[in-house]
Amino acid sequence: MQRTIFNTPIISHFFYLFSIVVLKLTGWKAEGVFPKDLNKAVVIAAPHTTNWDMPFSLMIAFKLKLPIYWLGKQSIFKFPFGGIMRWMGGIPVERSKSNNLVGSLVDRFAEQEHLLIMMAPEGTRAQVTAWKSGFYHIAYSAKVPIVLAYIDYRNKRGGVGPTFIPTGDYEQDLAEIQRFYDTFRRP
Repeated sequence: MQRTIFNTPIISHFFYLFSIVVLKLTGWKAEGVFPKDLNKAVVIAAPHTTNWDMPFSLMIAFKLKLPIYWLGKQSIFKFPFGGIMRWMGGIPVERSKSNNLVGSLVDRFAEQEHLLIMMAPEGTRAQVTAWKSGFYHIAYSAKVPIVLAYIDYRNKRGGVGPTFIPTGDYEQDLAEIQRFYDTFRRP
């Protein structure tokens, strides 16, 4: 297993305590309980609205003790920050060309015993009319559930909601997933 901030001794405990303190001082709440028997999942985080999503998502993950990996655009993995981003659980994605991301992540799920990958289905911080479908196809093909996670800036809370098992009917499943996010409006 790759060494990340979540499994580095002493440092992971420091960031757990740091996250608790910062969330409390800023008035944020981490909500929900991640199923203890769930070793693999695609964790979708929505809405994706600001560069602050990542720090708050990581602090919430620490508070909830979720050792997540996350997808980020390739440009944030350049020198001198690339090593730090990977250590923080980042997986670089080259968005300008087709690179079979779905297939490579499905393979990664097959190879690992424990893997939680967080993705923003909107694919960008800008408001979009349709979500990208990659998160769904990864979960369905890898035969792993989708965990519905959220960031709610208006009410200063974030966390994990229900677990969703994809059926293969993308349109129907997406409508059901998005109903969960109706209460989390963009700021």
